[in-house]
Amino acid sequence: MADRQDIWQTTAPSPYPGPHGEQPVAPMRAPSGLFPGSSRPTYREPHPAGAGPLLAGLGAGAVWLTLFGALGRDLAGYAWWTIGAAVSAWAVALVLTVIGDRGTAVGVALASGLGLSVAMAFVAGRWITTQDWPLW
Repeated sequence: MADRQDIWQTTAPSPYPGPHGEQPVAPMRAPSGLFPGSSRPTYREPHPAGAGPLLAGLGAGAVWLTLFGALGRDLAGYAWWTIGAAVSAWAVALVLTVIGDRGTAVGVALASGLGLSVAMAFVAGRWITTQDWPLW
């Protein structure tokens, strides 16, 4: 068993790129034995999604859904306006993802999903209490 440990005693970085072509951040080194585990290289995200853009997307999505939801005069109008706002927000989130602003896209998608869930909870509550589907 001791003769097999020489495989892990390397300090050179891996010559093979990661799954998306990125290079390892730190060279591989021999494990000390204190913390057992793999000595695989660590890869960094090329476009990390930070907390700032995520919160900006959450805020923008919340304002978007609030403005559109306020256009409805009754529950059916509120629900239909919210459905339209959520679908358009998801389209914007897809565009933001393609452009590369993934943090903002995640925030917009989260806010629109939460807003749509709230609207559908109100619709379901009305449907349960009155036995009448409010969207038709």
